[in-house]
Amino acid sequence: MADYFPPAAGPVVAEIGELAVTSTTVHTPTGDIPLRGSTWLVSEQWITEQKTPTWAIILAVVGFCVVTFFSLLFLLAKETVYRGTAQVTVTNGAQQYVARIPVAGSEDLQQIHAQVNYVRSLAAL
Repeated sequence: MADYFPPAAGPVVAEIGELAVTSTTVHTPTGDIPLRGSTWLVSEQWITEQKTPTWAIILAVVGFCVVTFFSLLFLLAKETVYRGTAQVTVTNGAQQYVARIPVAGSEDLQQIHAQVNYVRSLAAL
């Protein structure tokens, strides 16, 4: 009785988060999804938060020794920090997987969109 070994899928042509894409298959942590005929969706979610910048904390501590009360005014300085997540969904028939990828800015998001567009073109072949 011969053992069955699946054919080699080939080299990885794109990595999107935990998704590894070859010319025929999308490898996910929960199993493989055929690339041909798959649909891809990218959505983004952003969170903004206000925080005291590091430079303001340092100036408040250092200035406390020189000008006690006024140095505490540096702690009123705030900066807006954006944190985001790109959600990449791949679907083929009844199989679906959602990868959530943290992004630091629009450059990261553009790279994810470019990779997904490339994989979409491969899935259409």
